[in-house]
Amino acid sequence: MRISHLLAGWAIALGATGVHAQTDVNLARNLAATCANCHGTNGQAVGKDVKPLAGVPAANIVALMAAYKAGAIPNTTIMHQIAKGYSDDQIKLIAGYFAAQKPAQK
Repeated sequence: MRISHLLAGWAIALGATGVHAQTDVNLARNLAATCANCHGTNGQAVGKDVKPLAGVPAANIVALMAAYKAGAIPNTTIMHQIAKGYSDDQIKLIAGYFAAQKPAQK
């Protein structure tokens, strides 16, 4: 991934959440790291049971996490609890980070 794409994704995420430039530049990556247990490093899921997050549009991730938080998706995973542990601003940062990642080549 080119640095310009990564920085652009972070800039979009940071701008969308009102987070100031003084914020730790690694915050989005650090928050997204908790997703690696299931969704793989940088959203590059390996198994067929878990969807990759790399390259998924940020708006899609934000909407999905909001649905998990609201209980609008049947409770079949741990995502309901995970989603409730993040603020809306943190979810936007995570979504921006994954949107900026290059999807795995098939």
